[in-house]
Amino acid sequence: MKAIVFEQHGPPDVLKFIDVPQPAIKPNEVLVRVKACALNHLDLWVRQGLPGVSFPLPHIPGSDVAGEIAQIGSEVTTVRVGQKVVLAPGVSCGKCPACVSGFDNRCRQFTNLGYMIDGGCAEFVRAPEVNCLPYPENLSFEEAAAVPLVFQTAWHMLVGRAELQPGEDVLVLGAGSGVGGAAIQIAKFFGARVIATAGSDEKLEKAKQLGANHLINHKSQKIRDEVRRITSKRGVDVVFEHVGTATWDDSTASLAPGGRLVTCGATTGFDAKVDLRFLFSRQLSLLGSYMGTKSELITVLKLVAAGRLKPIVDRVFPLSEAAAAHAYLESGSQFGKVVLRV
Repeated sequence: MKAIVFEQHGPPDVLKFIDVPQPAIKPNEVLVRVKACALNHLDLWVRQGLPGVSFPLPHIPGSDVAGEIAQIGSEVTTVRVGQKVVLAPGVSCGKCPACVSGFDNRCRQFTNLGYMIDGGCAEFVRAPEVNCLPYPENLSFEEAAAVPLVFQTAWHMLVGRAELQPGEDVLVLGAGSGVGGAAIQIAKFFGARVIATAGSDEKLEKAKQLGANHLINHKSQKIRDEVRRITSKRGVDVVFEHVGTATWDDSTASLAPGGRLVTCGATTGFDAKVDLRFLFSRQLSLLGSYMGTKSELITVLKLVAAGRLKPIVDRVFPLSEAAAAHAYLESGSQFGKVVLRV
């Protein structure tokens, strides 16, 4: 089969479009004929290499997969050959206390397709049967692939961790990202007032179309000052943070008393600092969030199928041009998801 493979870490040109053996499946696994695979910043970090993390090489990236079942293992009973599926990106042991309690994203063995195991930037990918989720028939394969990781992550952050309540104020950083666009939609679904930030007026206009009530251009405006102005100096109830050190101080300063900051990433750096006096005197909560559970993704897919949430596809590349797609995502020019068509 054809696949995108890298044998060493580095810039986009380490990605090669080559022939590799088709994966062999276990009794509880399926082989999926990939129709589309969406990119995430995770793909960039895996390709570039992460300090202290040893990835198996050569490696096939790609976490977000939509396609059709091509083959099933001898123990598989819930899906059939030819069925369209969306794959849950997270792969866990399925047996530990966290997994059996429904918190598979807390499993000690948890990983993602395309992270510690080969992913979906290929003609075929193998996955556990339990990762096969219902396909939203109102979506193209490219749109379906744009759903899982970002919507699951955003849902877990806002609903599972921050416990967002109707009518609250939410600050969404990086509205142009896939996870930022998902967060705007989820917050609006729960009746929140959304303040969105981005680095261009074009991206802010698109954020407005997704439902953002107030817009901040972080290149020409100070985030904390605008939040104070918009909220009459109160601050927001929830900050949706995934940028890192570049926005961290503004994020914490934008919180109302009793506010919650939830973070899933550190794109611009991880060495953030907190004044503990500010933390305890204002009774703030700092919440970490990683991916989400399969049950949360099932809920998201139901809402997507009903048209209540919508994946945003910025640009589609053929699989053979994965290097160009990586370079485009790295440029930060996109609004929404960059997708590879297989």
